[in-house]
Amino acid sequence: MKYILLGSIDSKWLNKQSERYTKSNNKLKQLGIKLENVYYTQGQYDFVDVITAPGAESVLAFSIWYANKGYGRIQTLPAFGDKTMKKAQSK
Repeated sequence: MKYILLGSIDSKWLNKQSERYTKSNNKLKQLGIKLENVYYTQGQYDFVDVITAPGAESVLAFSIWYANKGYGRIQTLPAFGDKTMKKAQSK
């Protein structure tokens, strides 16, 4: 299933972006999560990630790990494609 991660980066990690990104990517792989896209943004969130995960539990595990490392916070949104939306509308 696809998810959108809306994330913040704690100020102490802004100058260590490469390290945070590498460690986060390794954790995603360990949890069976595929990072599809990363977009850095201005405003309420510092980044928007698009991921494919085996389930909500793996995404929750990543969010908890990310916060416990002090990297920042993540808000998770399940993402549904057009076909899924049309199928749901027909029910």
